[in-house]
Amino acid sequence: MTDPIDPTRPGQPGVDIPDARGRTGLDRTGRELTGNPRVRVKDVRLLSSNWHVFRANTLEYQRADGVWETQHRETYDRGNGATILLYSLEKRTVLLTRQFRYPAYVNGHADGNLIETAAGLLDDDDDPLTAIRREAREETGHEIGEVSPVFEAYMSPGSVTEKLFFFAAPYSPDTRMDAGGGLADEGEEIELLEIDIDEALGRIGVDIIDAKTIMLLQWAALSGPFRRVPGA
Repeated sequence: MTDPIDPTRPGQPGVDIPDARGRTGLDRTGRELTGNPRVRVKDVRLLSSNWHVFRANTLEYQRADGVWETQHRETYDRGNGATILLYSLEKRTVLLTRQFRYPAYVNGHADGNLIETAAGLLDDDDDPLTAIRREAREETGHEIGEVSPVFEAYMSPGSVTEKLFFFAAPYSPDTRMDAGGGLADEGEEIELLEIDIDEALGRIGVDIIDAKTIMLLQWAALSGPFRRVPGA
């Protein structure tokens, strides 16, 4: 993270001069919002825009009793993302990944290696479907065919702006194009795991503790490809 930005000084990266990604006006986000008449955004201060964007926001919020109160909220904008559950009905398996996640490691995870569904952030001009096809290929080596949208969800709405788009798609030996494993020049070293769906469900809360992965596994069992049909 870069040093906090002082809004009283001219020439602030991300404000009135381009930051490392060529962006300006990042202190304007939120000021134009009018969708909720009980919210008035009064000030947006850019704290950092090293890559993702960290803001301090001041707003007025009207309580149910009509009283307006001033609130201060910090938001972390890392863009939106997409994730996908790759599954095989024939084998009753799912294809997951395992990789090192420093934020989990620094917050008490024993070794920081998390089991997850393939996922990634949307690039600037990406739509979610384009992004997840790219991420699936990079991480798993599978060139997926038909993709089913599942749902959308805000993963940590108390402070992180990200919305995650969830997908599912079948995989097979025919969709395998290469070894996958992620992009080495982006610091990725991804291990592929093919796991029986019942085993994966049983490992939720044990060593499958990533939220998006848990959500997709439970969807797959409750209403997705592995749902139990009454009477079947």
